[in-house]
Amino acid sequence: MLEMKYPPGSNIRITQYLELRGSVIEKQTEGTVESWEDLPTGSWFAHGKNDRYWLKRLRIRKPDGEIALIVIDATTHITNSPGTPTAAS
Repeated sequence: MLEMKYPPGSNIRITQYLELRGSVIEKQTEGTVESWEDLPTGSWFAHGKNDRYWLKRLRIRKPDGEIALIVIDATTHITNSPGTPTAAS
């Protein structure tokens, strides 16, 4: 489970792959894990919890202090940030 592997305080690098007009773009973000959350989308979804579609989100603090809320999906890869200590090994 990702929440256990990268608990709050872990320094991580998140890599996501986005498909745009037939090509794939790699997006990387680094920061410190603040929390993991399962939050509903604004969309209605039959048979979902409370009739909503829920997505796993990761809240991180980037090195410049910005807070980012990132949706974690099948194309997301998370690794320890190189050269920085982490809360879990």
